[in-house]
Amino acid sequence: MAERKQTRFVYGEALVEVGKLHPNVVVLDADLYNSTRTVDFRSFFPDRFVDMGIAEADMISTGAGMAASGLVPYCNSFAIFLTAHCYDQIRIQVAYPNLHVVLAGSSAGLTQGQDGASHQSLEDVALMRALPNMRVLVPADGVETRAITLAAAEMDGPVYIRLGRYPVPDILPNNYRFELGRATVLCQGGDLTLVACGHMTHIALEAAELLAQRQIEATVLNMSSIKPLDWLAVTHYMKATPLMVTLEEHSIIGGLGSAVAEVMAEGGCGARLIRLGTRDIFGESASADELLQKHGLTPLAIVERLRREFGR
Repeated sequence: MAERKQTRFVYGEALVEVGKLHPNVVVLDADLYNSTRTVDFRSFFPDRFVDMGIAEADMISTGAGMAASGLVPYCNSFAIFLTAHCYDQIRIQVAYPNLHVVLAGSSAGLTQGQDGASHQSLEDVALMRALPNMRVLVPADGVETRAITLAAAEMDGPVYIRLGRYPVPDILPNNYRFELGRATVLCQGGDLTLVACGHMTHIALEAAELLAQRQIEATVLNMSSIKPLDWLAVTHYMKATPLMVTLEEHSIIGGLGSAVAEVMAEGGCGARLIRLGTRDIFGESASADELLQKHGLTPLAIVERLRREFGR
């Protein structure tokens, strides 16, 4: 079995690489540097690291000023604090002037686990996706986390990267190259298409293997770029397969499922869409695995839901 890694740890390692390559990169954190793993960057570049304390809004405002001065700030906190607490600052001071600020939201989604509803971000993708100029990226594994962290330093304008603490296996090759707005086809099948992002991507692959045992062949798309979305991939597979299924560790309102639904609605295709994620609820305290099970986001639960569609 492949080694499982938390994407937040890979992010911390990749951030050091970014610092070595780009002397204009600075890192800001809101008193969570051990959890967000920016402690790695602090160790290598203490003069380019600022701990803002428990003051996320001030962190965003400071990052915006740094970006306006020619620096590239990476601002870090838990995903729910970074997006919800600071929405006005992100909207007016970062997105509106289209400044190059990288926002890294750690411990995202249901699998944040025991801390419960106050800490589980089930709406962060929706919040960031609604902002003009914002890019929204959800890496599937450690390989893609590194690629996205490096790529973000060279993008124009604001970027939101969603990271987690749930350990996942690497599913992409070591020579993988991230392309903004491009999905990655992980396997091919003609019965349905599973469109996944983040932690759900490896679960989608496991579900596809179980479906194949039941003579149901699935295509799996890794849609790590939620905004911009790969419209060409969605329109192609909604015509190539009769059923599209989105998988996300996020509310089905405003996230990946909504993004794919918008493309399908405008494309006028007859393919059906099933959105799997959380359904208009807040999180709760439990282990990550218990929460995934409750919300039907395990491979077996996904297979059972889809098996009924095919009567097998």
